[in-house]
Amino acid sequence: QVQLVESGGGLVQAGGSLRLSCAASGRTFSNYFMGWFRQAPGKGREFVARISRYGASTNYIDSVKGRFTISRDNAKNMVYLQMNNLKPEDTAVYYCAAALGAFNTEASYPYWGQGTQVFVSS
Repeated sequence: QVQLVESGGGLVQAGGSLRLSCAASGRTFSNYFMGWFRQAPGKGREFVARISRYGASTNYIDSVKGRFTISRDNAKNMVYLQMNNLKPEDTAVYYCAAALGAFNTEASYPYWGQGTQVFVSS
């Protein structure tokens, strides 16, 4: 089992920045690929970004490329999502998730946090 707890969400104006954090506990953190997903009101959960076990490889959806950066600190069992130049369409509940492979689909991640709300005002 892996337990995940997100933090760092909040209200920000368009063009602003937020840094989301996800604290992991349980099994060896470096065994897992880590992903960030989001769910906007009335929509399904979508993949945002993922990072490989030791951070050498990252992957993003097109709409956040150049604005969001995923990173991890295995010594602290933490994964982060730095979000810059935020837009109203980034408004969503953001979730971190853990998987044993390099996946972009929600169903491939067995472990999830409870989510943190991000609201971007125009």
